[in-house]
Amino acid sequence: MKTLLKCAALALILACGNDKSTTETSSNQPTTTQEAPKPQVKASERIDLENKGVGPITSITLDPEIDRKLAVKGKEIFDMMCVACHKPDSKFIGPAPINILQRRSPEWVMNMILNPDVMVKEDPLAKDLLMEFNGSPMANQNLNEDEARAILEYFRTL
Repeated sequence: MKTLLKCAALALILACGNDKSTTETSSNQPTTTQEAPKPQVKASERIDLENKGVGPITSITLDPEIDRKLAVKGKEIFDMMCVACHKPDSKFIGPAPINILQRRSPEWVMNMILNPDVMVKEDPLAKDLLMEFNGSPMANQNLNEDEARAILEYFRTL
């Protein structure tokens, strides 16, 4: 009976009394217990308006009014070159551009369009997007700055 009580007391102490950050395994090697990782915001939802990306566009000023003619041209280019991977308002192979300028700087968007190969190698946010979208890199469509600017103007209409 005393042995049974001792075993029960020992079990209770072992179950409740260890408040250390390390415990011992059956091989008597300490292991560290870790806190559950904090949930991170997906790269596609992260807001970063300061990052201009890597590429030829270092500064751009957008007029307060949307240039409708330029936006129409941008939609035509988007429909021809981008819809295989991007849907305007929903995630597909790549992220949706809807409200993109509320999450990214205009320079970052244009550099991603013009310079996707270097962006996914050197820009931390582009790297995170690549991982979020299953390692599917954005194809370089070899667009020029005027075409990228038209697409950006189209994105302003979404």
